Amino acid sequence: MMKSTRIVLLTAASLLISSATLAVADESATLADALTSGKTGVNVRARYEHVDQDNFLEKADAVTARLRLNYRTGQWSGLSGFVEYDYVFHLLNDFNSGAGTSPDKGQYPVVADPKGADLNQLYLDYGFNTDSKARFGRQRILLDNQRFVGGVGWRQNEQTYDALTFSTSAISKTNLSYSYVGYVRRIFGDGVPAGSHNVDSHLLNARIAINDAWSVTPYYYYIDNKDAAAASTATAGARVVGSVKAAEGKISLVAEFATQQDAGNNPVNFDADYAHLSGMWSSANGLSLGLAYENLGGNVLPGMAFRTPLATLHAFQGWADKFLSTPDAGISDVFATVKFKAGKWNLAGVYHDFSSDVGSIDYGTEFDVSAGTKLSDNYSILLKGAFFSGEPGGIADTSKVWIMFTANY
Repeated sequence: MMKSTRIVLLTAASLLISSATLAVADESATLADALTSGKTGVNVRARYEHVDQDNFLEKADAVTARLRLNYRTGQWSGLSGFVEYDYVFHLLNDFNSGAGTSPDKGQYPVVADPKGADLNQLYLDYGFNTDSKARFGRQRILLDNQRFVGGVGWRQNEQTYDALTFSTSAISKTNLSYSYVGYVRRIFGDGVPAGSHNVDSHLLNARIAINDAWSVTPYYYYIDNKDAAAASTATAGARVVGSVKAAEGKISLVAEFATQQDAGNNPVNFDADYAHLSGMWSSANGLSLGLAYENLGGNVLPGMAFRTPLATLHAFQGWADKFLSTPDAGISDVFATVKFKAGKWNLAGVYHDFSSDVGSIDYGTEFDVSAGTKLSDNYSILLKGAFFSGEPGGIADTSKVWIMFTANY
């Protein structure tokens, strides 16, 4: 990492530490009180997923269920703790759960929900004051829209991080966060090599409010992955988000640009760029219409495309998950979105047109639909489908359908 970058990171951490004044609000009188006066949470998520993929003879049918238990302690002398445990059950397992987690299921398409237990989170929080805190341990790290750093929350076993995170709002109109990450606990679990990556990563993100409607977020993400060298990257960029009034609604606008190069132990020297532009008009009656463009740069040489190894990938470039790894020629995604609220139901449709960044390759198109509603304060249901159509001789046609039920207590 460049010397100047290390100075920036150390300065940010020093600023947080130097502001330390113990928080006293909602304090427990004793450590024992803090440990016993916390809040328990229970979550159950059951899901059916069907995958029909042309390059597999068999269709995948998965019925999985995740039980999640967590507990947050009270606060004592600025300290509090949190623990979260997951267990994923397979009720119907005609599918390949991926990354070697089900070696006897290679005839099926992947549904990346391996069974088993996972210590999802275990961390200690320390509040320096009302503006600044530190978090140490296994934790979620969700930055911006999770395009570069996220939790992969759609999968039953989400991605978390063994990390130290400082965050503060002590600087006027700024929310600053810095995380040092030592391990990435990926969705495949610790039972396979792909389930855990040893990294030396620094994640710096600062959201700066320009006014009530607009903000800019510069960021720098340095990843040195000891277990997957091709994922070692240094990414610098900025994201601008805002809105303007339009007729009886508003238009939400996003512009984001980033540049990336190899870092750490990456054996390939490369430079690639990222761009995202989008606009979404939302009316008072629940109708939203959006148009967007996203480009991950590529190259005619292999292994030189822009990559996002810590992203929540399912949320981007179509729900069929055909582009979890960026093609060497890069990818351009032009997509239109329609959202509508019909009674208690939230309906959405997205149409994608995929092509390469270089080389004029047509990858295909995809249509995604979803319908979700809350059945009560504790229960919700989601119906969802993704239908990808590839070009002849290219990426395989794929259809996916989900039915998901969630209970929270």
